[in-house]
Amino acid sequence: MKEKIREIERQALAEAASADNRDAIEVLRVKYLGRKGAITELFKKMAEVPAAEKAEAGILLNSLKNKVASALEEKSRSASVSEEEPGEKIDITLPGIAPRLGRVHPVIKTIYEICDIFVSLGFRVVEGPEIETERYNFETLNIPLEHPSRDAFDTFYLKPANPQTRKPLLRSHTSPVQTRFMEKNKPPFSIVVPGKVFRPDATDASHSFQFHQVEGLAVGDNIRFSDLKGLLSTFAKQMFGPNTRMRFRPSFFPFTEPSAEVDISCVICGGDSNEQRTTNDERQKCSVCGGKGWLEILGAGMVNPKVFGHVGYDPEKVTGLAFGMGVERIAMLKYGINDIRFFFENDERFLRQF
Repeated sequence: MKEKIREIERQALAEAASADNRDAIEVLRVKYLGRKGAITELFKKMAEVPAAEKAEAGILLNSLKNKVASALEEKSRSASVSEEEPGEKIDITLPGIAPRLGRVHPVIKTIYEICDIFVSLGFRVVEGPEIETERYNFETLNIPLEHPSRDAFDTFYLKPANPQTRKPLLRSHTSPVQTRFMEKNKPPFSIVVPGKVFRPDATDASHSFQFHQVEGLAVGDNIRFSDLKGLLSTFAKQMFGPNTRMRFRPSFFPFTEPSAEVDISCVICGGDSNEQRTTNDERQKCSVCGGKGWLEILGAGMVNPKVFGHVGYDPEKVTGLAFGMGVERIAMLKYGINDIRFFFENDERFLRQF
């Protein structure tokens, strides 16, 4: 047995020393250390060794196994280094690839700008849930089930956990946050509410099933419509420039009375002279305002006394103003973007401009 061990040791180490690639080394590993390898077979024959020689033979055999395994492992490491392709090597002296820094999305950037303006005017930012109930999304805002204006609010309804309960829904505006806030807080206060809203609109250049709003609410003693006009005029000048002019047009919203649509002078032509004469004496109109000189940016009004009744306020003692605007609309006007879909396509070529 001892002679066989010495013979295999000489042979295995010699063959390991001459192996020059990983395939040859793997062949030797199977030949000597595999399940049917030469060294494995010697271990099986240990039972035939006389008892007096068994201890010494066992030591020699274990030593042989370790020597051959170590020799093959060392050759394997050497072969791996020598066989590496030039392109696989890492030059640690080269500088790394700097990660590209992200940027604030233009919609989020616009939300920050809007909120910062109102915070500077004494408002605080409040947020609320995107999954709402019909009570907060409609009823507390003076839009009961039979109200005709409710037909205009196409709504995403969700499957309720309990079939016996009314269906929850994705909020169609951020106004529910206002009534939720009023239920838990007493006036005076001034808040702005940014967030996502959802309506099943067909997607085109000016519509999306998901968009963002910022709504505002101020409640206190003797708040008047003139306060609303002064507040929004200040906002428009800070958002679009000091020369921006504003006008109010009568409108209708269930949760405000009186209500108004608010326009600003066109951000392109300024609204002063939106018709220019060509050499052919033809009038050429501004492509943004369509020659009107005005752009609609938001809706506003004084809080309807019925809304105060739903939240436990006495409409004889408090008054309030409210307004709401679409963030994408503001961003499109501010940055000259002509398609709302650009905001949601995640195209880096568009987003890197901001």
